[in-house]
Amino acid sequence: MKLSSKIFTFVFSIFFSSNIFAQTKIPDTATFWSDYPAEDLANFLVNKMTDEELLAQIFMFGWAGKEPSGLLNQWVSNRGLGSVKVFGWNTDDTMQVARSISSLQKKAQQRHLQIPLFVATDQEGGWIRHVKGETTVTPGNMAIGASQLPMDAYYSAYYISKEIKALGINLNFAPTIDLYTDHQSTVIGSRSFGESPESVSLLSEYFVAGSIAAGVIPTAKHFPGHGDTSRDSHISVPVINIDLETLENRELIPFKALIAQNVPAIMSGHLCFPQILPNGEPASLSKFLLTDLLRKKLGYKGLIITDDTMMNGATTFAGSLSNTFKLAIEAGNDIILSSSTAALNEPLWTVNLNLMSTDAEFRKTVQTAARRVILYKLYYFKNKNPTPAPLYPDTSKLSELIPDKDGQKFFLSQACRSITAYKKGDFPYQTNTADRILLAGPKQYPEFFDEGTKKYGADCGTYRFNANEFVDSADWVGQELASRAKNYDTIIICVSDKSAAIIARHLKNSGKKVIVLSALSPVHVLDFNWADTILFGYSYSPFSFKALFAALSGDFTPEGTVPLDLKK
Repeated sequence: MKLSSKIFTFVFSIFFSSNIFAQTKIPDTATFWSDYPAEDLANFLVNKMTDEELLAQIFMFGWAGKEPSGLLNQWVSNRGLGSVKVFGWNTDDTMQVARSISSLQKKAQQRHLQIPLFVATDQEGGWIRHVKGETTVTPGNMAIGASQLPMDAYYSAYYISKEIKALGINLNFAPTIDLYTDHQSTVIGSRSFGESPESVSLLSEYFVAGSIAAGVIPTAKHFPGHGDTSRDSHISVPVINIDLETLENRELIPFKALIAQNVPAIMSGHLCFPQILPNGEPASLSKFLLTDLLRKKLGYKGLIITDDTMMNGATTFAGSLSNTFKLAIEAGNDIILSSSTAALNEPLWTVNLNLMSTDAEFRKTVQTAARRVILYKLYYFKNKNPTPAPLYPDTSKLSELIPDKDGQKFFLSQACRSITAYKKGDFPYQTNTADRILLAGPKQYPEFFDEGTKKYGADCGTYRFNANEFVDSADWVGQELASRAKNYDTIIICVSDKSAAIIARHLKNSGKKVIVLSALSPVHVLDFNWADTILFGYSYSPFSFKALFAALSGDFTPEGTVPLDLKK
């Protein structure tokens, strides 16, 4: 491990090293691409920028629809917007994603300072995969946590990053380093590497290194920790009722580890800590947590990026979107993210722009944030090894690069290493011609049924229900499944959520052999002691279903371990 730490430090220092050259005289005609030391050029660019350009540089907007709107194009062309975000609703056509990014970068390059855009997305692996189309559905973080192999984390990030880099995406909001402390959480769940701060720290370090090696900037999230709550900050403010000592000795351990490795970006979460912030402000708007704790006490030097400010977790406290932006800037965020593109004269723009002209301290804060954004752009775009994502992705090569061919082989092997045999009954399951098998599971996961019929024959019966079924209807579906099961000897059921668990429980007294294949979080089936066999796959990736059925039929011996404290 000591050697690995040195390797990571070397990688990070090469990728994001500070410039040590003396102040250089830079001519007035210089642009972002002029050949001067990064620190000096960042100062020059910031001094050349208007208040409008400084403020726009710290904004990041998403867009609705397949192509960037005329409004977003105006933000880039007329105001010098600093960053854009690719959300899941833009991405079924990866060719169009690449064309959209290229178009936006060309508009940014037509401005006088030629500052390129940060182009971000959420490609965590597992079920958070905003760039869809032909990109790989990977086993995800909890599957990595189950194998406990650092190189699984490294190569997962590496291949994920290679795919999105081919599209021109240079900033990834991953890894999620939240601890899976609250087992009832449906927000974090299998997005987490697990519950142990030490294990999550180690796997996070390798994930970050893999992303950087592929040429994409990683972002650790959600500071200071989203794992000890079952609430979703999209809907309301999650409350995490722990004190500062607990936070520092538990949730912050993975963040401290990554800060020591010079992680380039951290995302602030819309999370409420009443024992630490009694006035109710979320962490994303807290100067104490972001400036005093993260910057000063923990010594973090990189970018701080808000989670989406359109979430109720942010606006509920601030009262308005314009005030949310103001408080986020004052708290110490460098990039303020909004999933939608603001109108040109919305208050979030006009109010904060006016404040820059009347409040010298606020203007200095904006200027400091803009300088940090530009500095990290200089570090990134002028780096030679690894090469940055292209400003203008080559669409003629996308079919060769996405999905990544080497990545396909890796993710299947990674899925196999993650499979966990939680309960072994008649295992491995070897059927005979007289057995009648029913495959039951969410209709959203056709790969479950495909792999089941490949292993156990096309004459298997199937029963398909909806994932995330409402609780009341889940009972009805479970009764129907139990009735259908009377005609079979063995039921192999996929359980991926709470409602699927309710459905599966109706098989408890069926008198049939019940085999449970758990996808996503395994917490829903931990008390299924009545089932014959239980295997954990942690994901609905095609690779995970292939691995689950391969393990069930005895093709290999599963060696994964549950990365949770099961004594809770």
